[in-house]
Amino acid sequence: MGNGNGELSGAVIAVAGAGGPAGRAALRRLAEAGATVVGADNDPERLSEAVDAARYASGGARVTGDTVDLLDLQSTRDWATHIEKDFGRVDGLVHLVGGWRGSETFTKTSLDDWDFLELLLIRTVQHTSLAFHEALQRSERGRYVLISAAGASRPTAGNAAYAAAKAAAEAWTLAMADYFRKAGGAEGPTSAAVILVVKALVHEAMRAERPNAKFAGFTDVGDLAEAIAEIWRKPAAEVNGHRLWLTEKP
Repeated sequence: MGNGNGELSGAVIAVAGAGGPAGRAALRRLAEAGATVVGADNDPERLSEAVDAARYASGGARVTGDTVDLLDLQSTRDWATHIEKDFGRVDGLVHLVGGWRGSETFTKTSLDDWDFLELLLIRTVQHTSLAFHEALQRSERGRYVLISAAGASRPTAGNAAYAAAKAAAEAWTLAMADYFRKAGGAEGPTSAAVILVVKALVHEAMRAERPNAKFAGFTDVGDLAEAIAEIWRKPAAEVNGHRLWLTEKP
């Protein structure tokens, strides 16, 4: 499938946060599906390892990486511009920038945690969406994919900062979905902004560290990558502005 004849053949998809476990899985799955994949991370070594692994696993599929500071709007815009210039189009942005901080109780919540999470979980979404939305609208199959958490819908006392940040990122993404809806006019949207909701993610290293843990309700990063690829198989109008649950609704 990595020879460009897969279901995503011809598509150009950017992956933000490509250096983490979920990013690695997404790079590999999208490349295996035939897409040209451009990953971004702020850690050049981690990004290089992820790109090399995806190239190897997908049989030499077209995977590249750019070190990008997604907390800088201009840098993010420059990244979007150069992808469209180099490859002629942008058909997707998968947002996998993550981070978590919590507290034992609501009372012990530190607003320093909010400052940290606001940057990672909200500001990066704002920057990638503002940088890529026009290119995605120009595509006949543009998709903006946000990974969110079930906790955004039912926050727990110790997760106030994290849940609020995720909820804000969801709201921002749904506003982008409304942009796509309005741009599509009477015929409906051709591009979509979609939210995939997980309880939490699990990967091989986590299982190795905790071999007796059950990780109940967690989504494996490989299954997440499959769900990401699946979004391009569905019509834009079917997924635009929707939360697609990969775990039980709270």
